[in-house]
Amino acid sequence: MNVIDLRSDTVTQPTPQMRDAMYRAEVGDDVYGEDPTVNELEALGAHMTGKEAGLFVASGTMGNQVAVMTHTNRSDEVICEAESHIFFYEVSGMAVLSGVQARTLPSVKGILSAEAIEAAIRPQDIHQPKSALICLEDTHNRAGGTCYPLETLAAIREVADRRKVLVHIDGARLFNAAVAQGVQADKIAQYADSVQFCLSKGLCAPVGTLLVGRADFITRARRYRKMLGGGMRQAGILAAAGIVGLQSMVERLAEDHENARQLAEALASAEFAIDLSTVQTNIVILDVSHMGVKAADFAAKLKEAGILVSIFGEYRIRMVTHHGITSVEIAKVIATLHRLLKKG
Repeated sequence: MNVIDLRSDTVTQPTPQMRDAMYRAEVGDDVYGEDPTVNELEALGAHMTGKEAGLFVASGTMGNQVAVMTHTNRSDEVICEAESHIFFYEVSGMAVLSGVQARTLPSVKGILSAEAIEAAIRPQDIHQPKSALICLEDTHNRAGGTCYPLETLAAIREVADRRKVLVHIDGARLFNAAVAQGVQADKIAQYADSVQFCLSKGLCAPVGTLLVGRADFITRARRYRKMLGGGMRQAGILAAAGIVGLQSMVERLAEDHENARQLAEALASAEFAIDLSTVQTNIVILDVSHMGVKAADFAAKLKEAGILVSIFGEYRIRMVTHHGITSVEIAKVIATLHRLLKKG
């Protein structure tokens, strides 16, 4: 039985072009700054996001945590959304690694408003931590792949500048947000002091993330990458796949978005509980509570049918479209879900 894996876009496989580029990659010692392929990737990522410099790191989590370490001092406070990846999934990294406190805010479908952020910024008071950094997630994973409107980012940037607070974007799926909104990635990144984006999700590279920002920021961040054990030496073998991803895999993300929309609309019409307003990119969140079944049990039934999904709560499952998932497979998933709905 062929398995349709919708657990995440992290399960994507490197393309033949990537494998060839990895085989042929020119390499050196990246800790010494001597790996030409890593240097090329970092320059390309910085250019595409309108930033001065880039840093190749092992993962999105490392990118986020290095950014926080670089932007903040111990006892500072970081403002973030209550279910953001940096707070929800990164093992208390901000507290452990940077010694900072998270100030979590509720949002509307993963999107924080400038007004809510400004209200959370602390006054200058020796009894309170300093509000040092605003972290935004674009697209927002747990909200279903929602994107920050550019006007919202502009308003947040205005607040940050006026209140002298820095902005970091966790753009693990930055290019999904850009494609969904019909803009280049630099139009989103311009509102942040730093951005991390993953190469190993929809862009299909096997490993890696880029952290981008000002040149002096990246110089400091490089030191923290080394502290965390992220100096990967002849990393050009990995960076080569990232270059291919940035050069050839961005525009095709629209196909993933179309498949997610097809899946979501078909299920919503069959009275599955889906908020279609959140299906903006490649993530579909399905609520099965009205079916009288828990997410784990429903996921087990799907697995028996050859479909893998992620459990996203007691009654929620997540499905993520990506390279390798075709419209034919989406049709099979829809048919399987309809059959399970009829069975109850």
